Amino acid sequence: MGSAKLSLIVFLQLLLVLSVFESATSQGLKLRFYQRSCPEAENVIKKTTSKYISRVPTLAAPLLRMQFHDCFIRGCDGSVLLNSTKNNQAEKAAIPNLSLRGFDVIDAAKSKVEKICPGVVSCADILSLVARDAVSMIYGPYWDVPTGRRDGNVSVAMEALVGLPPPFANITTLKSMFASKGLDAKDLVVLSGGHTIGRSLCAAFSNRLYNFTGKGDIDPSLDRNYAATLKKKCKPNDITTRVEMDPGSFKSFDNDYYTVVAKRRGLFQSDAALLNDPNTKAYVQMQANSQKPTFAKDFVVSMVKMGKIGVLTGKAGEIRKHCAFVNR
Repeated sequence: MGSAKLSLIVFLQLLLVLSVFESATSQGLKLRFYQRSCPEAENVIKKTTSKYISRVPTLAAPLLRMQFHDCFIRGCDGSVLLNSTKNNQAEKAAIPNLSLRGFDVIDAAKSKVEKICPGVVSCADILSLVARDAVSMIYGPYWDVPTGRRDGNVSVAMEALVGLPPPFANITTLKSMFASKGLDAKDLVVLSGGHTIGRSLCAAFSNRLYNFTGKGDIDPSLDRNYAATLKKKCKPNDITTRVEMDPGSFKSFDNDYYTVVAKRRGLFQSDAALLNDPNTKAYVQMQANSQKPTFAKDFVVSMVKMGKIGVLTGKAGEIRKHCAFVNR
């Protein structure tokens, strides 16, 4: 073999090694980041999460939603966990976040970890791990969570109000908002599948039932029979009633969400919007009709991808002592 050809092979092998290394250390995150600094951290977090989910399995949905809301604003930095102060309204105070639940799970996990490894494990990592563990505990998919995130110290309600994809968004807005975070159309339709678990307040979609165009009409993209069913549950100006996002299956992490959307029974306009793009529509129909849906596998890929949005690593940010407060 000629020396030039041998050198080329060695060069290509080196490139392969470097690309694998870069992938494994992307943005400073890596699997088992705390293996030496706090080896029991992930196990303690899992046990703490299990105590809550075993008593209230429906907490899995808001915990998953909490991570999504965190990552979309300032990246996955735990900013959604911070409390407001007298001088600042934090993300928690934004209208889209008022219905978030499960902060006590994060706080309990943080407290347990602080007892064994003070000042080591970030709240941002705890949130990512709790969301994963909660989903897997209700028989949803399990994914490896790269860790090493650090906590941000800025949390602004207005940023959450304008930066989170609203339930009334059309497909153009949704694709644009996801693209701004490095997520593509497939990530959009896959992550929307998180609506397979959980419930929503009537207020988030009641405009589709009573006054869609200001003329007392129903959203034409919503199945009329389903609209009639929803009207029985949600009266005008109802701000307390919650409705299943995946009727009859809201406690199970499965592909039924896509069957619902394909039948024009998605609860939000953002669900219905998935039928207005050829790529997202094709995915909806594929999952709805498949005997062997790929949703769970796809969800794992998109969740790992989402978990890397705008992370703080190295010496950026801080490791909060309490998740609701920045360090003094």
